[in-house]
This record gives sequence, C-alpha cells and structure tokens, in this order.
Amino acid sequence: MAPDAGTRDGDPQDGGPAQGGPAHGGPGADGLAAANLRSALTLLATLVAGGVNHLVLAPGSRSGPLAAAAGLLERRRDLSLHTAIDERSAAFFALGLARASGRPAAVITTSGTAVANLLPAVVEADYGAIPLLLITADRPGRLKHCGANQTVNQERFLLASVRCLGQGDPAGLAAMEPDSLQQLARRALVAATGGSPGPAGPVHLNLPFEEPLHAGAEVLEAEAGAPSAAPTSPAATSPAATSPAAAVPEAGSLEPIGLAGLDPRQPGLVVAGPWRGRPQAWPGFVAALRRWQQLCGWPVLADGLSGLRGVAGLTTVAAYDLLEAPPAHLLAGQVLRLGPLPASRRLHQLLQRCGGRQLLISEGDPRRLDPLGCCPQQWWGGLQAWVEQLPPAALEPSPASRRLADAWWRAERDLQVWLDHELNLRRKDPAAAGSGPGGLEGAGAPWSEPALARHLARELPAELPLVIANSSPVRDWESFTPADGPGRPIHSFRGASGIDGTLSLACGVAETLGQAVLLSGDLALLHDSNGWLWHRQLGGRLTVLLIDNGGGGIFEQLPIGARGDGPLDFERLFAMPQAVDPLALAAAHGVPGRAPASPAALERDLAWALELPMALLLLRTDRRRDAERRRQLRRMAPVPAPAP
Repeated sequence: MAPDAGTRDGDPQDGGPAQGGPAHGGPGADGLAAANLRSALTLLATLVAGGVNHLVLAPGSRSGPLAAAAGLLERRRDLSLHTAIDERSAAFFALGLARASGRPAAVITTSGTAVANLLPAVVEADYGAIPLLLITADRPGRLKHCGANQTVNQERFLLASVRCLGQGDPAGLAAMEPDSLQQLARRALVAATGGSPGPAGPVHLNLPFEEPLHAGAEVLEAEAGAPSAAPTSPAATSPAATSPAAAVPEAGSLEPIGLAGLDPRQPGLVVAGPWRGRPQAWPGFVAALRRWQQLCGWPVLADGLSGLRGVAGLTTVAAYDLLEAPPAHLLAGQVLRLGPLPASRRLHQLLQRCGGRQLLISEGDPRRLDPLGCCPQQWWGGLQAWVEQLPPAALEPSPASRRLADAWWRAERDLQVWLDHELNLRRKDPAAAGSGPGGLEGAGAPWSEPALARHLARELPAELPLVIANSSPVRDWESFTPADGPGRPIHSFRGASGIDGTLSLACGVAETLGQAVLLSGDLALLHDSNGWLWHRQLGGRLTVLLIDNGGGGIFEQLPIGARGDGPLDFERLFAMPQAVDPLALAAAHGVPGRAPASPAALERDLAWALELPMALLLLRTDRRRDAERRRQLRRMAPVPAPAP
C-alpha cells in the first residue's frame, strides 16, 4: 500500500510536541535520529550474520530507520533487498523465498494496518513450518491507548500464529543497548528456524521508534562508509527478549524410537505426504527412503506434493486416489507414514482400513499430524535420522512383501494405462525426433483439466521447479498425474490451503531457485494481481500457466452442484466468475502472454515462455464439463484384481 497521511505514517507531526514527545528541532533531535538508525543497523546486521540474506521492504515513515538500515546493508552487499508497495504481497514473496531456500526471510513494514496485512502469509508459514521474520515498526509506549493516530494493538495481530513475539523497549529501539538488540535478533532466529520445541515458523518483532525518525545526510554518509557491525556474543540469554506465543502441541519427545512396532520382514506400505522439510534435508530423505524400500520392498504411495513421483531409484504409486474401495489384497497391517496427511479422502479410508500399526515420521515438526486418529506414534526427527538409528540388518523383501508390492505395481500400471486411454493421451516417443506431445481429449475443444495436469507432468522439463496453486490445480495433480514423469521440485502451500498470495509466492520461489513454473486457477491468480508488480525486479524467471475456467471450478464439485433450475444462484454465490482479461491484465504490468489452443501450440509457447523473465500462458477450460469428467473417471476406474 502506498504511503498515505492517514494510513502509512504520512503525518510528520504525529508524536511531536503536542503529544508530549521530543521536539523535532530541539536539543538531541539529531542524536536520536542517528541512534534510531544505528539501533536498526545493529538488529538487522545480527539477523544477516545469523543467515538472513533476503529482506522484503514495504513503504512507511515509522519504519524509516529500518528501511534506511536495510538500504545501507544492501549497499554493503550484506543482503538482497526487495521492495513492494503491498504488505500482503511482500509477505508472500518472502514466504516463497524462505520455502525455496530453507532459510528465514524477513519482511519490514510500518505501523498500523500494514501489520494486519501480514496475517495470511503468517498463517501459511505457521502451518507450513516455514521460517519467516516479520519486523514491524510501532509507536512508542507513551502513544499507546491514548487515541494517537495510527496507534493500534498491532503486537496482537499475529500472536496466534507466530512462534514468539519479540518487542523492543517501549521507549523506542534507540533506548536499547547493542547487546540487548543482538539477543533479541538471535532469539528470533532460533525460534524461526525450529529451535526447541520447534517447528520452524514465523516470528514477529514489534519495534517501537521514538521521533525524530529520519537521520540526516551526514549520518547516512558516515554509516554508509562504516564496516558492518559484527555481533560479538553468540548466546541469546535474555529471557525478556522474546515471549512465546501460541503453544505448539507436541506429538512426543525426540528420543530414539526404533522400529516402533513395524516389522520390515512383513508386508507394509509407505504413505508419503506433502514435503515440508528444509531443501537441505531432501537428498538425505530420498536416500533413506530408497534404503528402506530396498530393505523391505514396501510400495511408496506418493502424494502429488511429496516430490517423489519420478525420482530415480524409487518405485512409487500415484493412482491410489482412483480406488474408491481398495480390495483386501492391496491392504497391509502396517504403515510407515511420512509427513502431513495427503488430501486424498480415498487414501484416508485406506489408512483407516490398514489398522493401528502405523508410525508417522515428520521432518522437524513435533505437532500432531494425524487427524484420522489411526497413527498411535509420531517421531519428528526426520526419516534420515530414523533410518540411521535402526540396527544394521542385511534383509531383503520377504515373499509376502513382494506379493503386496507386485499387486500395487500391477494396479498402478493398469490404472495409468486406463487413464491414458480415457483422457485420449498417448505417450511421447523420445526416439522420434521432432515428435509433438501426446494428444489430449477433445481436440479443438477447451482444455480438459484432468488431462492437462497429466500432460504437464510428463512434458514440463525435468528438475524445473513447479509451484501449484490451491483449489482444483493441486487436486488434479494429486489424482491424475502419473509416476512416470520426470522428477522435479514441487512447491505448494497446503498448510492452510488458501489462495492468498499465489503469484507472489511463486515469484519468491523463482527468485531463490532461478526459475520456476506456476500452475494456477483464474481466481487464485486474480486474488494476487499485485504479484505482477514483481516483474520489474525479479531476478529469476517465472512462467505462469493459468487455467481459466471462468470462476471457482472447485465449487462445481460441491453436493449442491450447479443446477440451472435450482433455488440458488450458483454462479453468483459460489463460482463468482470475473470479467477480467488475464492477458490484458498481465500486459498492463509489462508481462507478455499467449493463449495456446492445442498441444503443439502449448509445446511451442512453453519453450517461448521459459526463456523470458516472466510470461503468461492462458489455458481456457470448461469447469462444468471437467467436474463431470472427474466424477466419471472416479466411477469408472477399474478395481484391481488379485494375481491369478
């Protein structure tokens, strides 16, 4: 949001002599402005020394010392600074940075409603266990609860969702000693990155500043030439520096848990949910899963957001969501569950039928992750650490385990072949030079969303990071993408499953990883249209694949349906189509776009888009037709038969 006299610290007299504050031109005024800047520099430099290398800044006056300090640190090349006029977009961009890097990113805002705009991203960071630092400027304590302009209870806005709340001295940040500022910053970093009891998540630093706020040119020049203040003491010992926020219910201690009742010599299943671990832990996680599968032969039912479909050296199952009632020969008496519960309700039913010999392992998240209530034990030390603590054993899959695995492999193969046939897809022959992509059902008609998800899973370049928006795109990726496509990093924000900040999130991921593709619906993209503004400063490349079905396609799957003769105005109450041309909206921000209408055009336009800093590919679909198609596919899916 742009600076404004009423909402963004625009009144230079607020907090001046009439309020009982220090006079702007009186004795010590210049010294206080310089002290504000130096205190902000000390705090931010400590965060940088602790691993924060990206900071996102929204405009404001009360946050002026923090903005100036960030600008000076960027000039010294100590951090990368990004700017945004919209605090909501800024927070989601930082969330994407943090998710893709595994390191905390910081957001700076001014006081008042600016802080409230951070809440959607903070909720997602909380549930997604993503390290995020929210640094908000505030009025000094003397202006609280007396009707002063833009003075609100902002310290409480984010309290329910942050790991802890750190507050500066009510008299102003300049009243704090450097050691106290460093302790405040370090404690925030520990809490954000998963310090005991964990997990990683958002932390709020609410920092009062007394006026005058803005140091003069002489002070700025002097600080610009000064070396970065190196924090001296690594310990964060002051118990008053931060206060805990909402309690984190733990699933248990981190004592070694062993096999916890699982027997690798007997048949079992692995169910891998969405990946929420740090990127740095991914190679060890995959290696540990390969070792477990080699040891016991258990099939891996891999959620579409697990990142495991297509990973070399793993045999995964993707078609489980088509099985309304898995036959008895596909069930197992024990299950190793990895991470959060997948969204598939049919998989939920399968897990409940498998019984209670289940162990859930999360990647550093001690919160309970079993809403089904059928997993009696949870260990949060991560799969790699769990496998490494197991006693060495030279086992190989038992005959019974091989039979179960073979049954799942046959079911997977048959269902995937059936899906290709039903969706009029043919696999591309890699040996055929210049061959076009496989066909899609309904040639010449609008794109089919289930077929499109399946097509993209195979045709997008290997290892190209993919961000998937919530609502229909992520559900189609779960249900209809095969396990034989190339492996790639998958990012989706299913913690709270909102559509807030979708485009800004993807921009943050692209900034960190260098390139990314966003697959989004039309309402999700429109919900964050300010995200197009990142185009001008984005360092990475982002290709946006927009599925435009003229409203909220996910609501077509509600039991009330979209009957034209019903008592409710479905279009107005649920679908809410918007008369916006996405290509024109992107173009207004300087982002080029195309609307491919065939698989051959999509292949050509995708190659074009991937070479640009940012581009939009518009894929028009029919939400009502696709909702019926999904229902048909689930009704018609063949039930796997046992081996003869």
